[in-house]
Amino acid sequence: MNIVLLTHPAFLGSLSHPHFARMLCDAYRTRGHHVELRQPQAVLHRWVQGRWAKLSKWAGYVDQYLLFPRELRRRATVDPVDTLYVFCDQALGPWIPALAHRPHVVHCHDLLALRSALGLVPENPTSATGRLYQRYIRRGFRSARHFISISEKSKADLHDHGGVAPATSEVVYNGLNHPYRRLPRALALDTLARAGLPALDAAGLLLHVGGGQWYKNTAGVVRLYAQFARATLQAGRALPTLWMVSPAPGPDVQAALQEVPSAGRVMFFQKLDTPVLEALYSLARALLFPSHAEGFGWPIAEALACGCPVVTTGEAPMTEVGGRFAHYLPRLAGPDEAPAWAAQGAQLLVGLLNRSAAEQAAAAQASADTSAHAGTHSSAHSSPHTGTHSRTNSCAHASTDPRANDICAAPAKGPALRSGAHGSAHTS
Repeated sequence: MNIVLLTHPAFLGSLSHPHFARMLCDAYRTRGHHVELRQPQAVLHRWVQGRWAKLSKWAGYVDQYLLFPRELRRRATVDPVDTLYVFCDQALGPWIPALAHRPHVVHCHDLLALRSALGLVPENPTSATGRLYQRYIRRGFRSARHFISISEKSKADLHDHGGVAPATSEVVYNGLNHPYRRLPRALALDTLARAGLPALDAAGLLLHVGGGQWYKNTAGVVRLYAQFARATLQAGRALPTLWMVSPAPGPDVQAALQEVPSAGRVMFFQKLDTPVLEALYSLARALLFPSHAEGFGWPIAEALACGCPVVTTGEAPMTEVGGRFAHYLPRLAGPDEAPAWAAQGAQLLVGLLNRSAAEQAAAAQASADTSAHAGTHSSAHSSPHTGTHSRTNSCAHASTDPRANDICAAPAKGPALRSGAHGSAHTS
């Protein structure tokens, strides 16, 4: 089969979307297909740097939405008639009308930006221009007839808010883009040491992995930890450190850090490669991932594959990914509910960590075994989607302990393969 993959331009600086396209490309070629990757080139965009940099966004729009669709139409006239056009993200909607009459499929990652533009997500208000942009994207992908969504939640949002009339609309869950497994403790500790990361405290670590976007509820993670820290200290138990694989804290997260008791410790990290992340999952006493929303929820699957307990939000798609192995909190309804919500999360976490060693070991082994089976099955799925997906995470190793504000760079070893490949106009 002749396949043309279409993805975002390199000049946008996204790592996750191009990497996702390359992974699809490699998988198709492994299966014997002829594959070509097409994306807009920086034509006008490269001429507006320096003193004209303020115009770079608009120049990029010209390259993406005026010049590139013309190129697509021109090249389609010489492509074999049976060519399959694979749009790697529904946010590429403005290109779809040029090829909607040809065999095609559109990957749908999430509809968070569209739902925000429709006023359905109060945590993420959208400007007037943002609302126009989302309508422009939706008008484009409405012309498509074949969709693959990464979760039932994304599929439901596509049908409920996307205004599509698909001939086919399927869900193919993402498989793991790395063979995550629970590492022996000594190997995991050695991996952290070789990466130049701090030694673990005796009480171990709690972990959060996220790109810092509004829907990751990063401030909520810190507030939950603050409540947990108070309860743990009052009970006379040793307090784990919270490791945040997340961007350096902004104002809202800094405010939440002020609530952490002085005995608590919160550290932020960036540019951790996949083996280091696997080691962290293997060592963590729990992953805290109480997102407001997701398209899929990669860290849930990765943590469970490493036998790490997961605390996440009890709504789809987190419940789709976590199943019976994750532990669920209600969605944080708003800022006024944060103290009660964090206290409830702290109570859940205390109970989770106070299980017997035998209970914890059995639960970890069960989740790791089930995740390994599910990942193998998903990766072998024989659809236009390979069952693989990549995310890039660029996070800085910084200690933001309330008692210290030193920031030290952690060495980056190998490619960063973390952070959301969310397919709407918001970018990771």
